[in-house]
Amino acid sequence: MLKVSQYKIVVADDHLLIREMIRKSIEEVPGMEVVGEAGDGIQLLDLLKKTRPNLVLLDITMPNLQGIDALKQIRSLYPDVNVLVLTMHKSKQHISSALSAGADGYLLKENAFDDLLVAIERIRRGERYISNLLSDQITELFLQKDSMRGGIDQVEPLSAREKEVLELILAGKSAKEIADHLSISVMTVYNHRINIKKKLGIRKDVDLIKYGIRKGYLSTEQ
Repeated sequence: MLKVSQYKIVVADDHLLIREMIRKSIEEVPGMEVVGEAGDGIQLLDLLKKTRPNLVLLDITMPNLQGIDALKQIRSLYPDVNVLVLTMHKSKQHISSALSAGADGYLLKENAFDDLLVAIERIRRGERYISNLLSDQITELFLQKDSMRGGIDQVEPLSAREKEVLELILAGKSAKEIADHLSISVMTVYNHRINIKKKLGIRKDVDLIKYGIRKGYLSTEQ
């Protein structure tokens, strides 16, 4: 029987938890395989030499070599490799820069857990994909962004310490590492985690990550 080739994907994002969640989502789909992960642009370019994937999922903001610069090099060195930008950035400037540099798609992280597989499949078929939050009324989205964010921040339910714990959780730190960093006990870390989920009405870790993306806890922009 003829073996169907896998659609090979590389994930480039400096947040370990994001990479893990993406890998899990992709590898649940028959015919798709994550063949490598990179935490920065330099690692990504080195990885592409070895893996030659069909698609790269690329964050814009990464250390050592920013995503747009990495994208330009991918287009120059590996023109047959598709690139789906996966980012928190909603500005026209970032979208224009990514598409001008040769991105095949632009997906917001806040949509990733719902639309990632749809985006990959469209690009796989040779289409371009733009996040549905940006495709139709992009001007209105930018005008409303600041006022909506201000309203959300006013009802932020977490205490300052709970925010610290959440940021460290989303950075991939273990309970022991968080405890050491904040000079608290491991049990206190677990209690904070429970309280955070209760306050937010969240049960699953994936929903906690979604919340962190929406609120900017995973943002590393300088």
